[in-house]
Amino acid sequence: MVEANRKTVVIATYNEGETIQSLVSRVLSLEAEFSVLVVDDESPDGTSDIVRKAFSGDHRVRVVTRSGKKGYADAMMRGFREALEWGAGRIFTLDADLSHNPDDLSRIDSSLDQHPLVIGSRYRDGIRILNWSPMRLLLSLAANTYVRKLLRLPYHDCTSGFRGYRREVVAAITSTGVKSNGYAFLVEVLTVLERVGWRAEEIPIIYTERRAGQSKMSKLVIFEAILLPWRILLRPAGRTSPSHPARS
Repeated sequence: MVEANRKTVVIATYNEGETIQSLVSRVLSLEAEFSVLVVDDESPDGTSDIVRKAFSGDHRVRVVTRSGKKGYADAMMRGFREALEWGAGRIFTLDADLSHNPDDLSRIDSSLDQHPLVIGSRYRDGIRILNWSPMRLLLSLAANTYVRKLLRLPYHDCTSGFRGYRREVVAAITSTGVKSNGYAFLVEVLTVLERVGWRAEEIPIIYTERRAGQSKMSKLVIFEAILLPWRILLRPAGRTSPSHPARS
């Protein structure tokens, strides 16, 4: 049974033991009640065990531990399906490394009252990123311009992982043939939804470089992100459409 007011935050983790307890605690402390679903790829640092121990008995926290490192996209899809089965009416995603401020979940949640999906944008109304090198900022801006122009997406920040979705949008995503393995998943999801008429709203956030752990960016992830727009452009439109038409 769907609980219309349940708000579930899906967090994909791999070796985020230094930050995950603090992040989950901050989410649970928000005035609006959020539940948390951690999807962990069997982190060697015991991320999932840290969550289970710290929040044992708290019905608002669930942990899914998967065998082996399957990647961000697969973790998100698993988390979406689990959240739907849990009865979430609204589903949120953010990074596990505290680069996203959990306090902004409340603003994203409020915006979902008027929009089917909401992006926490680093680039709307100016650049809002702290502690990045000029080179990394330039690469991020170039990547967003690249996918925005090729795929004709109307967003300033197509690669932000800080998002909120209504239940019906997540159900549509899980019914599609999403092909990405890494963070290119974020762009592919926006493209799929845009093609069937679901338009996201962007609200400005401040992004802070991770405080602990190591970045998950790799040459393979970057290569996939370069190829993804061309794969989408060449894919027949019918293969990216949800099984049910979108309604705003």
